Amino acid sequence: MKILLDTDIGSDIDDAVCLAYLLMQPECDLLGITTVSGESEQRARLASAICMAAGRDIVIVPGVENPLLVRPRQVHAQQAEKLENWPHRNNFPSQNPISFLAETILRHPGEVSLLTIGPLTNIALLFKVYPEVIPVLKELVMMCGAFFTSQAIPHQAEWNALLDPHAAAIVYQADLEMVRSIGLDVTRKVKLTGDQVREKFTHPVLQPVRDFASVWFKEQDCLTFHDPLAAVCLFAPDICEFIKGMVSVNTHLNEEPLGLTTFRQSAAHPKHQVAVHVAADRFFEEFFKVFGQ
Repeated sequence: MKILLDTDIGSDIDDAVCLAYLLMQPECDLLGITTVSGESEQRARLASAICMAAGRDIVIVPGVENPLLVRPRQVHAQQAEKLENWPHRNNFPSQNPISFLAETILRHPGEVSLLTIGPLTNIALLFKVYPEVIPVLKELVMMCGAFFTSQAIPHQAEWNALLDPHAAAIVYQADLEMVRSIGLDVTRKVKLTGDQVREKFTHPVLQPVRDFASVWFKEQDCLTFHDPLAAVCLFAPDICEFIKGMVSVNTHLNEEPLGLTTFRQSAAHPKHQVAVHVAADRFFEEFFKVFGQ
């Protein structure tokens, strides 16, 4: 499976976990990585460290750092403080990240799955500047949104949608054949404690991830597999149950919460698929299987 990854690796640790999974997944042909959000070159360095640990030479292109209209909320890649511990690249292609994504998709019409696990700035620009990629993209799979209200998870703006709500709105409005969203309602059901992560992340490709995670665990006590769940769904989509309908994003600056994602189930408008349930035990089985566990 041909995959492009767009990531804000370096903030929440789950991006690094997701990349490690893709590098070890034998069915994944990772065509390239673009980074997004503040300090995108630092994020590219972090991605390169994990690629080097896997012995893989993947094209990595630093992407757009600032959201389209709102103020930046994620200006630093905190995990970069651990880069000195791991071999990594410092020089990256000077190519524009948006043109890189477009050229790669157009070179493989109908074959590329685009996986987005960060704010959608790069992808909104891709669809606006190169609309010709929309009909030839095989599918778009996103860790984005929070769609259902429950007592445990109040209906709120999910981080990736909040960071660039106007970009999220553009992406959801694009006339794509297949859009799957794995939101907080489901991803919060797959998590490990810090001690479990330190115990289980023993594979060489997970070594830099575990080191980067030490920064994350200074302020958090668990790792939620938001982004890895979206990645695993590419290869085992039945791990999540999906329903079809339409997603909208609040972009009104004078209304709260900005970036709120709303889902309306509809058989007449079935292009948006939203996850409603995850088989958590099977997810962890599929995830750790690629690392020989």
